This record gives sequence, C-alpha cells and structure tokens, in this order.
Amino acid sequence: MSVAFAFAGQHFQMLADRALFWPRHGALIVADLHLEKASWYAAHGQPLPPYDSHDTLDRLAKLVADTGARRLWCLGDSFHDRDAAARIAPAVAARLLSHAAATKLVWIAGNHDGLSGGAWGGEVADELAEDGIVFRHQSQAQETQPEISGHFHPKLRLTLRGRPVSRPCFAGDAQRLILPAFGSLTGGLAAEDPAIARNFAGPYRAMLVARGRLLSVPCPGADNNDVTASPIAARR
Repeated sequence: MSVAFAFAGQHFQMLADRALFWPRHGALIVADLHLEKASWYAAHGQPLPPYDSHDTLDRLAKLVADTGARRLWCLGDSFHDRDAAARIAPAVAARLLSHAAATKLVWIAGNHDGLSGGAWGGEVADELAEDGIVFRHQSQAQETQPEISGHFHPKLRLTLRGRPVSRPCFAGDAQRLILPAFGSLTGGLAAEDPAIARNFAGPYRAMLVARGRLLSVPCPGADNNDVTASPIAARR
C-alpha cells in the first residue's frame, strides 16, 4: 500500500511499510535496518530470538518485488554495529548478496555500522545526490539542498478510542524528509521530540500511510495550514 506525493519537485511513493519509492529512478529507499540487533543483544547477555534480520529482509524482498525496484538505497545504520560481520548467519549474508545481485545496491554509511555494508556486495558511500536531492544517514542543519535521511526513527503517537498508539512515521517539510526505521527490532523517538524538531527551520509534519491514505499530523508549533507533502493518489 502506498501514497504518491511530491517532494522537492519530484514524485515519490510513500509506502505503508516504512519505505520510500522513487519511480523516476526505480529506487527503493529505506533507512535504519539495524540488522543483527538481536544477536548483538545476545552477545551482551540479553538473549532474544535471532529472527529479526530474516524478518527485516523478508519485508525488504517483498517491497523490491512489489515495486519492481531496480535500485536499493539503504540510508545508514543498516547493521546494528561494526562487528555484525562476525556474527551474521550465512543465510542472512547470502540474502544480502542476492539483493546486491538483483539491484544496484548502495549502502550509505551510518553512525552504527560504519562501512560494514561493503562486506555484502553493493556500493558504499557517505552520501548520495540525485536530481538535486541529497540522501544521507543523518540530517545536516547546514544543508541548503533538499535532503532525505534517517537516523532518528520518528514515531507518531496518537490516542485512539482512549488508547495510546505509536507507529513509525516520516517527518518532513518542503526541504527535509526523515524516514522511519525499517528494521523489525527498532525503537523510536516521538516525531515532535526536540532532537527531531531541531532539524527543521519551521513547520513540519509527521506522516504515514494508513488504509491507503496519507495521515499527516502537524507537530507542536507547526502551522496547521502548512502543506509539506502534497498527496496525489492512493494505491494499493
């Protein structure tokens, strides 16, 4: 399920499963997979079922198939730590190599993973620029070009029928877009958290796809009439 929207003069599709698709380039864009997070916890005395990497890659493979993506851009912290190569299961490594063979895979370096992505095929870069848009792991306040990044794991927190609900979301304005964490075993920050808010010069919104529609919520201090992502159409 996806909703098409405009950002920086380009048409994208915001996907319900925490990802972005750019039809012009056939690029599936994700951030913060945090592969091998469960094995990191296990190595530090907190055993968790070792299935997070497979679940994340299952979802990723489905999106590649559903969108027909020719390119796969991972915007940093794809691996939970720099020692993931020492723990990664052979079956997981094989799946990563398969993605590298099937798509033009770019690993953007993050603060957790460094350049470890290069061990499993694909190209490693500190950042990527296409059509005047900069793709990097963490937003940079001094950036003057439109920017798409990850790092902060934004979440939209609402109260529905008296019950608190929290869902991964996008945070963005006309200049910057921060992606939700794609990884299956990832936490997050409230979209209005000061650590996220300081990346925006003015009003911004928390956005996610729900039931084929773009749910767009102004964060505290935002102008309720501000339109930061223009919905074009909803698609399943």
